[in-house]
Amino acid sequence: MEKYIDIHSHILPGIDDGSDSMETSLKMLRMAEKDGISQMILTPHYKPWHRNTDHIEIRDKVAQLQERMRQEEIDVRLYTGGELYYHSSLTEELDQGMAETLAGSGYVLVEFDPLVDYDYIRNGIYALLMGGYYPIAAHVERYRNVCCKTDRIIELMEMGCLMQVNAGSIMGQYGIGTKQLTKKMLKQNMIHFVATDAHDLDRRTPCLSRCAEYIGRKYGETVRRRLFYDHPMCVLQNEYIRNREED
Repeated sequence: MEKYIDIHSHILPGIDDGSDSMETSLKMLRMAEKDGISQMILTPHYKPWHRNTDHIEIRDKVAQLQERMRQEEIDVRLYTGGELYYHSSLTEELDQGMAETLAGSGYVLVEFDPLVDYDYIRNGIYALLMGGYYPIAAHVERYRNVCCKTDRIIELMEMGCLMQVNAGSIMGQYGIGTKQLTKKMLKQNMIHFVATDAHDLDRRTPCLSRCAEYIGRKYGETVRRRLFYDHPMCVLQNEYIRNREED
């Protein structure tokens, strides 16, 4: 199988609650490379009412990180992006280039408050779609008012929303309830991406191989390839991802 592609990570140093230094970032990237990850989208948090790092500074930090990676001979390809906390002005900020899509594509990784009403999430997804973007719900397993009912997940998918879950959630890192939920979603083909959401070297690490091996054994190689390579590659190449009904 091709190496893994991670679409959700917090490895840029000193940007958000992820890596706290260049040295930590390099250690995380070496860990990712050893784990079989060949490409990563860097997705620092972008939130309203915060001092968000602008795209010029982010690209400068990426260039610095890539230079250190070259020196350290770390072979992981990096792309810019963002984990965008949804608010009413997000589509406008994407249009203006203030907020980042994933790897310059039409896909956006969008985050919601875990306890926000379902209608708010549905309306937010709709607004992004109407703006011409393709929303990917970041760690959707956290959104209680979406995952409490299967038909809500299906409704969002039928609208055009794609679902990302964290590898740690599938492996039981966040409790048995979350593990059972992600297992149910896997069985019903309701997951499009599995990502690391890496923040550090200890608890939220940049690793996918253990989860990928588990999914390959449990659900088959076709599912494993789709979640860890095919769909992420579609994002990198800005290509259409088929919905659940077409699979």
